[in-house]
Amino acid sequence: MKALIIDDEPLAHTIINEYLQDYPQVTVVAECYDGFEGVKAIGQHQPNLIFLDIQMPKINGFEMLELIEQPPAIIFTTAFEEYALRAFEAHAIDYLLKPFSKERFDKALHKYLEPHATVSAPPTAALLETVARMPTQKDRIVVRTGSKISIIPVHEIQYLEADDDFVKIHAEGGTFLKNKTMQYFENLLDNRQFVRVHRSYVVQVQQIVRIDPYHKDTFTAILRSGARIPVSRTGYPRLKAILGW
Repeated sequence: MKALIIDDEPLAHTIINEYLQDYPQVTVVAECYDGFEGVKAIGQHQPNLIFLDIQMPKINGFEMLELIEQPPAIIFTTAFEEYALRAFEAHAIDYLLKPFSKERFDKALHKYLEPHATVSAPPTAALLETVARMPTQKDRIVVRTGSKISIIPVHEIQYLEADDDFVKIHAEGGTFLKNKTMQYFENLLDNRQFVRVHRSYVVQVQQIVRIDPYHKDTFTAILRSGARIPVSRTGYPRLKAILGW
């Protein structure tokens, strides 16, 4: 079984490698110190299991998972507060709260190695949906374009546009695709700043310079960038409420 260690603390790597000495069936094929390295290593090695830290530089563990199409099984290794972990513990094999003992490590690994345990990863969608609502996750969006990873501050987003199974993010730094739903972004973004003005559009209110009548009960929102966003019959009342009209 192939495993990866993704953690920015060298001591964590040392401890995990030491504890894994008792498990010859598990081979550590790569060790990474941030989420960027982790994304690359997962694509290269296709591991069965990852030991993943949450709080890391550049991108955190949750953001890294969003960039993986089919994440492997996960054992979190983290100093994240235990109360927060309760929200998503059911979506991972297990989690190890630092500093963790050999006994606790063995318990987590046995859960993965038990004959009835699946070798595929548990669904991470529910985990990431839960995590997205945490305050620490609401100030930026991480996207992957080929081998390039971009971090988009939320305040730089101008508007979002539905694009088949993706959402197109129009921001100051360009346009990016994210494999999420419009409903996901509605739940993620502050509803005092972003409004669903149309089935296919969410707009940052501060980007609007004017609203023009279009046809019957529909309108067009003109943004600072010059973009013209349709405002539907149902979206207009929501927009008026946020603008205080």
